Amino acid sequence: MVFSFPDSMGDDLIVEVHDSKGKNLGRVVVQLAIIAEDVSNKVRWWSIFREPEHELVGRIQLYVNYLTTADESSSLKCGSVAETVAYDIVLEVAMKAERFQQRNLLLHGPWKWLLTEFASYYGVSDAYTRLRYLSYIMDVATPTADCLTLVHDLLAPVLLKNGVTKALSHQENRILGEVEEQIEVILATVFENYKSLDESSPSGLVEVFRPSTGTAAAALVPAVNLYKLLHDILSPEAQLKLCSYFQVAAKKRSRRHLAETDEFIGNGTASTNGGTTMEALTLTTAYEKMKTLCLNIRNEIFTDIEIHDQHVLPSFVDLSNISASIYSVELSKRLREFLIAFPPSGPTPHVAELVIATADFQKDLINWNMSHVKDGVDAKELFHLYIIFWIQDKRLQLLDSCKLDKVKWSGVRTQHMTTPFVDGMYDLLRETLNEYEVIICRWPEYTAVLENAIADVEKAVIEALERQYGDVLTPLKDALAPKKFGIKYVQKLASRSNAGPYTVPDELGVLLNTMKRLLDVLLPKVEVQFKSWASYMPDGGNTSVGEHLNEVMVSLRSKFRNYMQAVIEKLVENSRAQSTTKLKKIIQDTRDVMVESDIRNRMQPLKDQLIETINHLHTILEVHVFVSLCRCFWDRMGQDVLNFLEDRKENRSWYKSARVTVAILDDTFASQMQQLLGNALQTKDLEPPRSIMEVRSVLCKDASTHKDSNFYY
Repeated sequence: MVFSFPDSMGDDLIVEVHDSKGKNLGRVVVQLAIIAEDVSNKVRWWSIFREPEHELVGRIQLYVNYLTTADESSSLKCGSVAETVAYDIVLEVAMKAERFQQRNLLLHGPWKWLLTEFASYYGVSDAYTRLRYLSYIMDVATPTADCLTLVHDLLAPVLLKNGVTKALSHQENRILGEVEEQIEVILATVFENYKSLDESSPSGLVEVFRPSTGTAAAALVPAVNLYKLLHDILSPEAQLKLCSYFQVAAKKRSRRHLAETDEFIGNGTASTNGGTTMEALTLTTAYEKMKTLCLNIRNEIFTDIEIHDQHVLPSFVDLSNISASIYSVELSKRLREFLIAFPPSGPTPHVAELVIATADFQKDLINWNMSHVKDGVDAKELFHLYIIFWIQDKRLQLLDSCKLDKVKWSGVRTQHMTTPFVDGMYDLLRETLNEYEVIICRWPEYTAVLENAIADVEKAVIEALERQYGDVLTPLKDALAPKKFGIKYVQKLASRSNAGPYTVPDELGVLLNTMKRLLDVLLPKVEVQFKSWASYMPDGGNTSVGEHLNEVMVSLRSKFRNYMQAVIEKLVENSRAQSTTKLKKIIQDTRDVMVESDIRNRMQPLKDQLIETINHLHTILEVHVFVSLCRCFWDRMGQDVLNFLEDRKENRSWYKSARVTVAILDDTFASQMQQLLGNALQTKDLEPPRSIMEVRSVLCKDASTHKDSNFYY
């Protein structure tokens, strides 16, 4: 090795000692003064010390040859430094005169001329003047565009002219080394605070933390140019180092944003019900701050995209992905910690806002083509267990409301002549569906879980109705059960006939009205809501959505039909209880009666009974149930006539009486319904039911033999 042009005899030659694997064992300090004393003693033993303990670890033998030279250029590189010392003095005076400071770095006029002339006259190199000036600038340097541009303009000629510092003196190299270290520090400040730079601030940095903008700081361009001047920008090491600065910047800004929510982490006190003891207002504020955190982090990434698109950084610096990877991981960690400290009890407004902000953050990263980051924000994964718990907890709450002891207003009627219990429960169901709209529209796969829960509640509502009105349903069970004609069944009929005619209770009317409202209004609304959510499903939707709700609908429709049929059977039994109102008996007794008025007189008790029954049904049933039940009753009476005629097909002597009887039945049901409902009755409701049409078809066959008859056809 060659140690060229020392400044003085006080200089040392430092030798680093490494083993065969490159490990640093220590160093040897060879004093130039000792070598110069005896130049003939070229081979000497020197001690090896390990720093910083200055521990003696061994000795090494070195061959040192000390030579002097008469090189003409030596006057420029060694010996007396009086000229540079004098130049330094003049430079300091000039800077004081020009009030040299942080934001006033340039020398002007006579002082600048004097320094130039002094350096030229005394042979002070251009490299030295630039480096010495730079050394003063770096002592007060700020991360601003004017400062960095000046540093670049002063340093570039030195490095470009002298290559890799081969033509510089030892003194100039020493100053250059110090300056480069200081430049690296100021560059790190620029890149690690690239969103907090402020040209108008004395320090070059903002004094108060504030949201970032999408405009690249003015200092970034000269900072990048200066970095390229000092580093081989094509080398992986230089690229990795530059990217690491921006990683530090993202971590620093992330830390500042996270500080706004530090108070909520580690301070949550869980209560026995899994919530927190925080006041509702404080809890809402906490969730609002977490939502704001998501929005602020999202804004940071978006501004990085805008800065990246301005092409002020080298192409290998993927600023948006660098920052997004850090912000996403840090935000995910903070969200997880927050939710553990203060678990959400349900999709309440403030919780829903945080869910939306988190999901939108993740969606934005995807839309911006950000690379996937392990442990980054995954909104569904963060809230999955909570959503499942919310649905199950809501299911249990609603099921609990269906218990018989929880059913209220048993004696109250709504405007629809139904029980308020059902409307109240479906108000709760609609509120639940509205709450979960924010979840389903983002993650439609939860539709099936929610549908199962809602279907269970609907089943419980129906069961609660049946329990609530169990007393009025009990008499109908016999009508619903298959008929087994035996001695016990005959005894039941006998005891029932002694009990008097069956009157439809008001409570049964409420039950039937309620079931009809469930079938026509309440259940379909819920089903439509779930069908609309099916559109959120990928690939055109999930056809299985609504199957469980449809099962409830089918089951309820079957129950309603059975209860209606049972009521009809009870009313038909009333007509059969007395011989004066028994339809078949009337037809038989009037077989040979030729005068229509006599048949009508015979039908009058049955007609009075039917009118009384219809009037009573009108008082307890809403319009649609009333019409449906009347028409079923009408059809059932027609079936009795039809069965009577079919059993006596060969004997047409009954037809005359049957024509009048059917006419009276038609007139009784149609006129009474028309009288009670008026314009609310539709034309189709007055059309004869199927059994009546079949009776007429049978009677048509005998019409030709009675062309002169005045009987109603």
